[in-house]
Amino acid sequence: MTLYAAIDLHSNNSVLCVLDETDRIVYSKRLPNDLGVIEKALLSCPGEVRGVAVESTYNWYWLVDGLQDAGFTVHLVNTCAVKQYDGLKHSGDLDDARHLAHLLRLGILPTGHIYPREERALRDLLRKRSQLVRQRTSQILSMQNLLARNLGARASGNEIKRWTDADIAAMPMLPAQRLALMSNRAVMDCLDDQVKRLESAILSQARERADYQALNTVPGIGKALALTIALESGDMDRFADAGHFASYARTVDSRRESNGKKKGSGNVKCGNKHLAWAFIEAAHFAVRYDETIRRWFQKKCSKSLQVVATKAVAHKLARACFHVMKTGVPFDAARAFG
Repeated sequence: MTLYAAIDLHSNNSVLCVLDETDRIVYSKRLPNDLGVIEKALLSCPGEVRGVAVESTYNWYWLVDGLQDAGFTVHLVNTCAVKQYDGLKHSGDLDDARHLAHLLRLGILPTGHIYPREERALRDLLRKRSQLVRQRTSQILSMQNLLARNLGARASGNEIKRWTDADIAAMPMLPAQRLALMSNRAVMDCLDDQVKRLESAILSQARERADYQALNTVPGIGKALALTIALESGDMDRFADAGHFASYARTVDSRRESNGKKKGSGNVKCGNKHLAWAFIEAAHFAVRYDETIRRWFQKKCSKSLQVVATKAVAHKLARACFHVMKTGVPFDAARAFG
């Protein structure tokens, strides 16, 4: 007997539902988040488990990796694309798990990419670096606010990074205000050390990657953006073409139209937010430093808003990066923006 399983994953428990080929429930129970217990429950079902659908929640790594190691075929569910029937009067965890198993049996379950475990660790390390960079920026902004509020003065981020204890002590402030600045600077320096430490570890593993080297030929893309795009994209063979990659990078329009009129927007959050950020950043730098791209951008601005033109540059860069990473051919601005 062929079986189809689905797991509705939560923070401290999982709901397992197993269906046979006639949609009959073979097993349905709430289990603790214990890999051994879940494996035992799956193996106790009378038949061959064709596949296991697991929700793509924040904590899916341990479950998907463990089930794959145990020999199960695992499908990572794209939760943004799964829709329940709106007319249901009752819905719960057991119903959700059964619905996922039902879609898996029919072969219409929306799934996501299961990033390889080894590369996933390096990608997550890069995300940790981005988190620390944001926290470092928040410390700089706090110091700028303290300066503006108490002295009516301004200081750039680069100036603040060069401050010493002597510089802060010489400021005409109250002792409590200087202590607040010193606390912010101490945290900023600590975060800066950790960011550099992570960058060194990431570069030592990623600098030999062909996709990373190829991305360095694209205007506007430096070390940080090249690392982000390469590691967040993963295996380029999973994208059918450049258009699918651009959609994954959230650089395409999500308008819904009918009879030439806008009727709403699609799922704007479907895709990779880290790639979306990287290509917008790359677009700003490319317009600033590349003459061909700047001329194309200015021509676009004459016909539309600047924000629309920037998004258009990001879209073209995303399509170009797809070919650069897939083929290893250096970037050609004239071909992409000619």
